[in-house]
Amino acid sequence: MQENRKYRYFAAFLVLGVCAVVCYILNICIGTVRIGLLELAGTLSGQGGDETAMRILLDIRLPRATAVFILGGALALAGYLLQTFFNNPIAGPFVLGISSGAKMVVALVMVFFLGRSVRVTSIDMILAAFVGAMISMGFVLLVSRRIRSMSMLVVSGVMIGYICSAVTELVVTFAEDADIVNLHNWSMGSFSGTTWENVRVMAAVVFVTALIVFLLSKPLGAYMMGEAYAQNVGVNLRLLRVGIVLLSSILSACIVAFAGPISFVGIATPHLVKKLLGTAAPIWMIPACFLGGSVFCLFCDLLCRMLLAPTELSISTVTAIFGAPVVLWVMVKRKKGG
Repeated sequence: MQENRKYRYFAAFLVLGVCAVVCYILNICIGTVRIGLLELAGTLSGQGGDETAMRILLDIRLPRATAVFILGGALALAGYLLQTFFNNPIAGPFVLGISSGAKMVVALVMVFFLGRSVRVTSIDMILAAFVGAMISMGFVLLVSRRIRSMSMLVVSGVMIGYICSAVTELVVTFAEDADIVNLHNWSMGSFSGTTWENVRVMAAVVFVTALIVFLLSKPLGAYMMGEAYAQNVGVNLRLLRVGIVLLSSILSACIVAFAGPISFVGIATPHLVKKLLGTAAPIWMIPACFLGGSVFCLFCDLLCRMLLAPTELSISTVTAIFGAPVVLWVMVKRKKGG
């Protein structure tokens, strides 16, 4: 029995890994300018090639695909942490309004600084998004203490998200500077315009945070067995809860700072990965969620660029098409179980 489980885990990670590599390569090669595999290999090995294709590859597609891989994984991991924390299968950064809170504060900061011709760095954006995420998370935690109903918690999160989105749209609408007006595209969710500087910052933040989350696999597993069980095996529940809130907020902030709010990935991916693995054990779910989120976002971002090319869709438009049915399936399944 144990051997069969190990084979299933191995097969699941193999499938996720292969899908991630294939989607990553497709995102690099496919576009308005097609780049063949031989040309890709030649450029990456430093043997040169067409100058235009090289610039497109190195300055646009590679940093964008890398950012999608990193932030897609971070989004799924944030969703998994929030679902574990609230014991709610449809909890996620977007549904609970955490992404919208982060978006609101980032928009306000960018409007304030850009209006005064002050450069906003990647770190500034992450810090602003973190503050917004923590504000929204604070409201959600207050509501969760008073309301035990899963559906009411989700409704409260959606209302918080609507309020934050309304403030953001108000700020963007009345902004006059051309750079500020372009915030509208970002506020809908987009990986366009990602630079290598952005990639370096997000990689450092996300991978360090993800490593800490993985190191919490054992206490998270105990927490999922119930608070009484976790306390009996020596888990500091107060410290663990604070850690989950901070880690999920950091991941959500990093995503919003660079790509804007992205819907449904954080909710749908953990359920799909759990179905694939056949287990909810954090030690397997954490790395699998990261890979699954990367595959999900890489696939959706490719569709964003190609469906109506040269017009580019917002990433949330495509993720909603694939993610929303998963959420409906989870809700129906839970209702039947009840």
